[in-house]
Amino acid sequence: MTAALLFALAGADPAASFLNAFCVACHGETAQSGNRRFDRPPYDLEAIRRRVESGTMPPKGARQPSPGEREAFLAHLAAGAPGKVALRRLNRREYLNTIGDLLRIPMDQFDPTGRFPRDQQWAHMDNIGETLVTSGHLLEQYLDAADAAIRKALPESPPPPPRTWVFKDHFRQQKELDGARNANRLTHYMALFEHPRTPHYEGAYAPLLAFAEGVPYDGVYEVKVQVEALHRRHPYDPNLFGMDPEAPFRFGVVAGNARAGYLHHEQPIQPLLAEATLEDGGPYWLTFRVRLDQGYQPRFTFLNGMNDVRRVFSQFARRFPELLPPDQRNVAPGIVPGRIAMMKHGRIPQIRIHHVEIRGPLDAPTVPASQRAIYGERPFTPGRTREILARFATRAYRRPASADEIGRLVAIADRQRAAGASAEEALKGALKAALCSPAFLYLSLAESNGRLDAHALASRLSYFLWSTMPDETLLKKAGTGELLKDEALRAETRRLLASPRSKAFVEGFLDSWLNLRSLGDMPPDRDQFGAYYWDGLQEAMKTETRMLMRHLLDENRSVHEFLEARYSFLNKPLARLYGMEEAIPSRGGHEFRKVEITDPRRGGLLGHGSILTVSANGIETSPVTRGVWMLENIFGTPPPPPPDDVPALEPDVRGAASVRDLLVRHRENAACMSCHRLIDPPGFALENFDPIGRWRTKYPNGAAIDASGELPTGEKFTDITGLREALAARKMEFTRFLTERLLTYACGRKFDAADRAQIEAVAGRAAAKGSGLRDLVELVVLSDAFRRR
Repeated sequence: MTAALLFALAGADPAASFLNAFCVACHGETAQSGNRRFDRPPYDLEAIRRRVESGTMPPKGARQPSPGEREAFLAHLAAGAPGKVALRRLNRREYLNTIGDLLRIPMDQFDPTGRFPRDQQWAHMDNIGETLVTSGHLLEQYLDAADAAIRKALPESPPPPPRTWVFKDHFRQQKELDGARNANRLTHYMALFEHPRTPHYEGAYAPLLAFAEGVPYDGVYEVKVQVEALHRRHPYDPNLFGMDPEAPFRFGVVAGNARAGYLHHEQPIQPLLAEATLEDGGPYWLTFRVRLDQGYQPRFTFLNGMNDVRRVFSQFARRFPELLPPDQRNVAPGIVPGRIAMMKHGRIPQIRIHHVEIRGPLDAPTVPASQRAIYGERPFTPGRTREILARFATRAYRRPASADEIGRLVAIADRQRAAGASAEEALKGALKAALCSPAFLYLSLAESNGRLDAHALASRLSYFLWSTMPDETLLKKAGTGELLKDEALRAETRRLLASPRSKAFVEGFLDSWLNLRSLGDMPPDRDQFGAYYWDGLQEAMKTETRMLMRHLLDENRSVHEFLEARYSFLNKPLARLYGMEEAIPSRGGHEFRKVEITDPRRGGLLGHGSILTVSANGIETSPVTRGVWMLENIFGTPPPPPPDDVPALEPDVRGAASVRDLLVRHRENAACMSCHRLIDPPGFALENFDPIGRWRTKYPNGAAIDASGELPTGEKFTDITGLREALAARKMEFTRFLTERLLTYACGRKFDAADRAQIEAVAGRAAAKGSGLRDLVELVVLSDAFRRR
């Protein structure tokens, strides 16, 4: 007779009976370990399920349930009704992607969401319907964004004929450089010294200040630049510049807009339009074809330039007087005299720009693609208003628009026409209304026979894998109903994954699962971790982790390689950070390549700089912070928040006590012990990595690092390799957790104890097929949970 049947015959509540037998001693009226109480409802059943399922509760040394009792309790939790998704609106990134695809306008230099409030998150997920609230302020911003988008899509004037702008001889740069350039009569060229991530932007960007108005029309422009690459090899201390003298200079073209701020500073929207690797010497010409939006101009940057030229200017005369002419060696101290002397007599690495020509717009169509997306292949006439609105609404709503919906839009256009607007302006008003409609802003949950209908399913699939609206192929299969068949749904899943647009899935899911979107929110200290900036490590770290997931998807590799991979994808700066600099040559070192990992401490996600940096505070590391990150994102057992009356532990190792000693004292508080026995061990395992992921054996104060620990389930380890081995033995637990994360991201709702059976079913099928990541994604899409509300 099963334990579940015994519970039923006794008329007992299995949950309450289990909790009373095994949990209330520590979580009851007299003791509330971890500030949690289970002797009376409401219970946090999902947190309890995670602990019981992982074997961390009841704790080691406490009375333990039999396997049958444990399974009966978990089965009881799974027997509840699965959760339902709340009506879910598009989040900000989905809105941007959808506007771009619906209107067929490039979005790299156009962002109508700049004043949207930040999307609220749950467990790092930014697409959970329950948390994506719609405020009055957001509704106002939707109106403004719709207005900007429609005006962008339907320009009022045709493209102008191509023209040419020429810039040479009398260049201006920012005032700090212009003082020295004027003093030395060097205004016949612009000079780039720094990479674009420096704190002072002194020679980081070379904008065309005489072209502040930017180009007059959205389109393609030819940009010709005469450049000169000087002093890659120089007579100074190589550490002065933070550059690799073996690496050729990299020249970049980035967009800039004077209305967005200083053109010589970093701007909120500045896509890299083109780049080139420079040969030493010159001058010589480079030619690029780039796309620019109205008001933007091409700016030039030194992608692998020096880290802080102001420091170089201030130290030059004092450190290298013998390299100055004799009459200049007693130059006054300070940055201004140093800048003048260095620019005239120094041989510092730099890129000079002698001549710039811009021509365009080139090959501009008379009718832009965005206008064809709205009007079709025929020009607008007042008699086409209903036809245009019907077609637009069907695309915008991602399903056939009803007659009532079309009629309401036509009525809006009629009212505006009656108020004096032209027929086309009235149509634009109705188009804006469609973009503010709930049918556009929210994902459909329409059902048929207890499951999502074909169009709702198409949207769920497309927003899962592309973070945007379904394309014509997917909508066509939804329209015929074919998408509701398993084989068609599997085929479309594979097609969407094979598309370059599935990059949105890789980035969006990693941001949500591993919280990579927060990388940089607590930037590392520039004095201690300068390489993070001059080597561009923030973006490189994200790229490494994204390329690993992309590889697992494309090759259908096991999900366990997230933790156990003996390879990674590195460029030269990341290889240098990991102590593997020789694995990648300097020439072409900015490019990523697959590299075998021979150091057992570095394999898998737990050796990635992205993980080790996002789980630190930018100054030092904390086993608590990293331990919580591990429980949330790898073990899948997030701890409860700390009690209000317990002070936070400062991650400070500069005093006499070690972090381990501080945490031992912290755990003396009974309210802290129950959680810290879970948090601290995996956090200590990562202590050999500093705040940007470099390996270390001592803290900054010289204290030796002890990375040993013991998991609540009894596994002991001495460092990260031992923890990784312990995780490798929990393959099914990791597959189950990753399945739950994928289902949560795919469905846009929280999964709880009542969903356990569905999660188990998907994870079990994936494990039976070898745990391939692509197989797991397909099984998620084919699951009952994905196809229901």
